Amino acid sequence: MVTKRTRWWRTAAAVAAGALPCLAFPAPALWWFAYVALVPWMLLLRSAPTGRRAALEGWLGGAGFIVAVHHWLLPSLHVFLLPVALLLGLLWIPWALLVRELLGGTPHGWRAAAALVLVPAGWLLSELARSWQGLGGPWGLLGASQWQVPPALRLASVGGVWLVSLLVVAVNCAVVLLVAVPRARVPAVAAVAGCAVLTGVVGLWLPRPEASGGVLRVAVVQPGLMADGPQGASGAGGTAAAAATADAAQRRFDAQERLTGTLVGRRVDLVVWGESSVGADLAARPDLSRRLAALSARVGAPLLVNVDARRSDRPGIYKSSVLVGPRGPTGDRYDKMRLVPFGEYVPARSVLGWATSVGKAAGEDRMRGAAPVVMGLPDGTRIGPLVCFESAFPDMSRELTRMGAAVLVAQSSTSTFQHSWAPAQHASLGALRAAETGRPFVHATLTGVSAVYGPSGARIGPDLSTSASTAAVYELPLARGTTLFVRFGNWPGGAAVAALAAYVVLRGVRAVRRGRPAPEPSAPPARTVRGSAARPGR
Repeated sequence: MVTKRTRWWRTAAAVAAGALPCLAFPAPALWWFAYVALVPWMLLLRSAPTGRRAALEGWLGGAGFIVAVHHWLLPSLHVFLLPVALLLGLLWIPWALLVRELLGGTPHGWRAAAALVLVPAGWLLSELARSWQGLGGPWGLLGASQWQVPPALRLASVGGVWLVSLLVVAVNCAVVLLVAVPRARVPAVAAVAGCAVLTGVVGLWLPRPEASGGVLRVAVVQPGLMADGPQGASGAGGTAAAAATADAAQRRFDAQERLTGTLVGRRVDLVVWGESSVGADLAARPDLSRRLAALSARVGAPLLVNVDARRSDRPGIYKSSVLVGPRGPTGDRYDKMRLVPFGEYVPARSVLGWATSVGKAAGEDRMRGAAPVVMGLPDGTRIGPLVCFESAFPDMSRELTRMGAAVLVAQSSTSTFQHSWAPAQHASLGALRAAETGRPFVHATLTGVSAVYGPSGARIGPDLSTSASTAAVYELPLARGTTLFVRFGNWPGGAAVAALAAYVVLRGVRAVRRGRPAPEPSAPPARTVRGSAARPGR
């Protein structure tokens, strides 16, 4: 019998166990911990006395995970982070029920083998569901914790971050079997060995994009924090706030102009400014357009800036990547498509608009772009721009690569979260996107962390920390060819859904067979007066 004290203890343990995997992500970046981080939570779930209790502990553990991985949002969302976490925590209930059903008791044989496949698939299902932009997007995917592990990056080139997540959860599942179920140690050891063999085969034999021999010299301009005023903040209200925002934008522009001027004579092919690096529409501010054109002419390279302003040719505020050459804007423009919930728009504003009075939610919704854009540089190299947390979406960088982008560029600003784990977490995503697509990736921010990665996902040159105010030049090796992930997309997700669907169907069939009444015994044949059996129909 489960006492009230035991229930409270298990509740607290579920929240704490769900939060543990956050240590595998930056800033702690204990990547190796990811392979055992789920073990305490899974041990708790397998011992749940009822399915209802397992569902509760899966829900609370999921909420604990969301709060831990996104705790740096507290200054912006305040208490609103808790209901968001409780909502997203519901996505872990199916996984929790799978853990209890397949790992509970003394699983061995087929049940242990099924657990090693279906438990990772159930986890991936929760990741796929919360990766929908309307639920916040794919931030904190378990596979993303392996961004600095070369073998994991090779796996990402085959099946994206999704394949890495499957492998990490499979290892956790095997550890649970090794610890708790001695009779299942053979399939557990076989699973770990299989993961190792798979990683080795991918690393040694599968093809990867080849170096084309070309090099693109890219300069990242990071102005750093301004002394006063908001840093690309959303939702500021009132005349005084608007004036402060405009003043900060002007000082930021001046600082970036000065830093870009230090690149004269250093032979660069592209200069990248961060998100919200220009605070006024260039068509409405020809003076800024002329200054950028003159700067491009002096440096000898086009500038990729990011305009965060109300457009003069259509209603609404857009965040747009704009390419500027010696003659002004080239006409290449990308409007951000996937906006940050609450930061750039408020979902169901008529219902949740009160969030603007609690935290730093957007006072006015930004407008969305219609389609991805690939831009051409003077030397013929094509670049694919992304804005802010769009770098978290594997499908966006994959689509740009399929459109012909040779270099992926993300313009970002994590100024609001300067002294948290957010800048390092955000910068690490570039390694995954580079490995998945086989294309170099530039992550340029206003205030750090700025980072550059090669086609394999390996870091190129030093990162620019959150305290840096500088312009740094990186040599990006270009690659040709493609990866399996670019060709086939998120096939691990499809495989996981198919495996779970097959399991549900199989369970349904077995349930029907168990519930079907036994056939009635046939009546003994009637006998004639002569003793012979009478045949039916005679």
